[in-house]
Amino acid sequence: MNWLIFVAISILTYTIVLFIDNYVSDVFFKGRESTAQKTFFAFWQVAVSIIFAIVFGIDFSVISPLSALLFFLSGCIASLSGIFYYRVLEADNTTNLSIFTQISPILYLVLSWLFLGGTISFIQLIAFAVILAAPTLIVLTARKRSRKIRLRAILFAFLYVSIYVVGNFIFVQQDNAATSMGSELVWIFLGKGLGNLAIVLFHRKWFRRFGTVLKQTHGRLLIPMTISGVLGTINLFAYYEALTEAPSVALASATSDSVTPIAVFFFGLLLTLINPNFGREKLDKKSVIVHLIATILVVIGIILIQN
Repeated sequence: MNWLIFVAISILTYTIVLFIDNYVSDVFFKGRESTAQKTFFAFWQVAVSIIFAIVFGIDFSVISPLSALLFFLSGCIASLSGIFYYRVLEADNTTNLSIFTQISPILYLVLSWLFLGGTISFIQLIAFAVILAAPTLIVLTARKRSRKIRLRAILFAFLYVSIYVVGNFIFVQQDNAATSMGSELVWIFLGKGLGNLAIVLFHRKWFRRFGTVLKQTHGRLLIPMTISGVLGTINLFAYYEALTEAPSVALASATSDSVTPIAVFFFGLLLTLINPNFGREKLDKKSVIVHLIATILVVIGIILIQN
């Protein structure tokens, strides 16, 4: 049951990273062009890949050139998904992001059905509907002028999760029990780093935006981003370990996703009460009740999806 420990670590680090990224996007980037953060993470992830290569080494007798290429591709795909991740942060709050992105177990099941001959039961179809009811509730209970923002956030969240799941799916199919996780992550982090670098160099406006914000904040921007980078690295390592050690990818994903919205919901309430500038969640009665109901729907749906 070691995979449950890795799931717990993944949930904790993911939750903290969400709030840090939301804080950086809102406070430092003022909700504009926060995708520019990829400039920092491009260099961070390349550096991590080099450190991992030194610590774990690269055994080409175990990792074939094709597998290494596919791990690298998995990282590149993850870097592409990040564009939409930051778009969601610009459009909505952290709790909504957590709820909107809980479609990953659905996508894992669909991919398994399409490519691995898996099956989808009637109960799981009901689970799909229950999970999708959560973002629907948030949209319908929003003010009319906010609904377009919510719908845009949902679209970005769907694109983010869809692309990210494809990258994870490639990783799981290429994972080799004879290879250490660290040596596999060398290629994944290298793919993420070079992918992010290619993105900001292609869209130079983001590259320049990062430089401007870094200068305006006199380097203070690097403090929360470094913390996010460290925790994000731990999160990725823990999550991939959970995917490989769990009885199935869908089970690891479902377990993580069922607990994550609960953690984000309560962590958001606590942070906002302690430091409203950091937690940045709405604490009015209506918002709390809607988020609580949506969180419960997601959890019920993900539990059902395991049947």
